[in-house]
Amino acid sequence: QVRIVESGGGLVQAGGSRTLSCVASGSIVGARVMGWYRQAPGKQRELVAEMTPGGSTNYADSVKGRFTISRDNAKNTVYLQMNSLKPEDTAVYYCTRGVSFNNPTYWGQGTQVTVSS
Repeated sequence: QVRIVESGGGLVQAGGSRTLSCVASGSIVGARVMGWYRQAPGKQRELVAEMTPGGSTNYADSVKGRFTISRDNAKNTVYLQMNSLKPEDTAVYYCTRGVSFNNPTYWGQGTQVTVSS
């Protein structure tokens, strides 16, 4: 049974920072890319950032230079450091695991991030 649990969401002012964390457990054979997607109200889910065990990354253009993904392979944990937050970053953020970039297989329940103007 795969279990993915996010934490760190909440309310933050525009221009502020927030760090999301995610721990994955269970049998996740082959799905070694960890990442973050988000879904804003009325919009489709979209990529935020992904990272391979070796450190290769894939970022959405909208967050490049503001967000940083990192991971601790030994702890099956992935982080998302979000800086210079904007109201348009408001969304439910989902932690994912997949076999390759842009191909998430497993999803967490999501954590809400709200950026106030």
